Amino acid sequence: MNKLNIEKRAQILGLLVEGNSMRAITRLVGCSINTVTALLIDVGQACSEYQDKAMRNLPCKRIQCDEIWSFCYSKEKNVSEENKGVLGHGDVYTWTAICPDTKLVPSFMVGKRDAEYATAFIEDLASRLANRVQLTTDGHKPYIEAVEGAFGGEIDYAMLVKHYSNPGEALQAQKRYSPSQFVSAEKRRISGDPDVKKVSTSHVERQNLTMRMGMRRFTRLTNGFSKKIENLEHAVALHFMFYNFGRIHKTLRVTPAMEAGISDHVWTLEEVAALVPEPVAAKRGSYKMKNSN
Repeated sequence: MNKLNIEKRAQILGLLVEGNSMRAITRLVGCSINTVTALLIDVGQACSEYQDKAMRNLPCKRIQCDEIWSFCYSKEKNVSEENKGVLGHGDVYTWTAICPDTKLVPSFMVGKRDAEYATAFIEDLASRLANRVQLTTDGHKPYIEAVEGAFGGEIDYAMLVKHYSNPGEALQAQKRYSPSQFVSAEKRRISGDPDVKKVSTSHVERQNLTMRMGMRRFTRLTNGFSKKIENLEHAVALHFMFYNFGRIHKTLRVTPAMEAGISDHVWTLEEVAALVPEPVAAKRGSYKMKNSN
């Protein structure tokens, strides 16, 4: 990977963020799968570190949160007994938060859909906000305690609980990959004084679609799923780095990061690739042979 020039690295990253599989990229670019994997690891780590530093003191006023399902290594029903409950085997959820006004994704986390990860995710989100916000989540119960612990009373929080029909088992087999019929939605005030008209999860649910389109690992009914949880985390970090800093949002005509005031330009893929420092070559003659006597 170190032998690739910056243009070639940017080309590979461009194919990754547009939803191409790693095997397809090797055929398109003409490099090995190990090269693509090494680049994803290095750039993914750099993107995660950069966004962790940049996403601070954000001026967001509204936040929507959700979790999107995927799986790693194997489907949950095929996980061996010794690996049941181990992160990276079976069901994996990516927690995301989005600001509907700037379209910025200030916080994301790959993990399980339980109280522990809910707490870690909401605490991370709270640490990045500069002002009191109105928060909307779905009806996932761990959010309630997590939000209370992270924000206390300094938040206007509501849940949007959606109710769907429950078809019989005969129909479930036919509609397994289609959403159930929507019946109704209930807006529940949890704390503070949320504006009922702004209680919505539409933007974060649309972000879920963007993730499935932009990352091959989230595409259903394919063999492009992640085999290692670490590589899934790197892919998610790269996706949001490009989404936040490198892609112009059509309704804003700037990137989300520019709209939020944490960037002054549209990042190129070359800039993203350059987040990984170039290796420093050792000076000639810097190594001395050991005395053989």
